[in-house]
Amino acid sequence: MSQKDPCQKQACAIQKCLQANKYMESRCDDVIRAMKKCCEAHAGENSVCCSGFTKDIKSTKTTTT
Repeated sequence: MSQKDPCQKQACAIQKCLQANKYMESRCDDVIRAMKKCCEAHAGENSVCCSGFTKDIKSTKTTTT
């Protein structure tokens, strides 16, 4: 059928971290950073897990001078 999402592992890690920390994002910065890095590395692929992150990455790159 379809291939496994390349960043699914990181997406799951974010969910686990958020649940364990009562959804306080600041406590999950490291796993969120790992997810962004994975999404950047697999930007050319259709990653469902990265759909929200790729928008974030593009807007960050365009605002940085």
